[in-house]
Amino acid sequence: MNQHGITIWFTGLPSSGKTTLAGLVGNALRAMGLPVEILDGDEVRQRLTKGLGFSREDRFENISRIAYVARLLTRVGAVAIVAAISPYREMRNRARAEIGPFVEIHVNCPLAVCMQRDVKGLYAKALAGEIKNLTGISDPYEPPLAPEIVVQTDKESVEQSVGLILDKLVSLGHLSAELVRALAPGRT
Repeated sequence: MNQHGITIWFTGLPSSGKTTLAGLVGNALRAMGLPVEILDGDEVRQRLTKGLGFSREDRFENISRIAYVARLLTRVGAVAIVAAISPYREMRNRARAEIGPFVEIHVNCPLAVCMQRDVKGLYAKALAGEIKNLTGISDPYEPPLAPEIVVQTDKESVEQSVGLILDKLVSLGHLSAELVRALAPGRT
């Protein structure tokens, strides 16, 4: 990686694979000796944004706080990995503008597949009327128009998605091909 930090922002529907991929990419970057912090949307909501709901305004505030922390990490040369639904393009664009070095990854997965996965039971609760404002059901998700990276988690294995992300980070100039080759011979 260059001397600068970067924010790698995973966005997608609930149960699309954001947290899984963010953790694996984070582990790979740590194995390369890079300073990495993962800001997972669920964990952030338990601590940094506790008390915020899921209205449009609260979602914007949630993402604004995550972007602020990511900016601080990026500024000191760390890799900030964000895994948050961040359903609105405008909020992601604001985060990009605030942070600076930023790679947006669209974790693309059809709603039907996410609903089958339903890792946290959110879709079942939303369909039963127990949860309001669930992204993809009763609240919109606006996919990125021009993300740097798109992974198709319904078509790719987790390993393929991670490999694609690492390769793209190399081609964008954020990672050294030598570091990636040392970690995973045969890549890039």
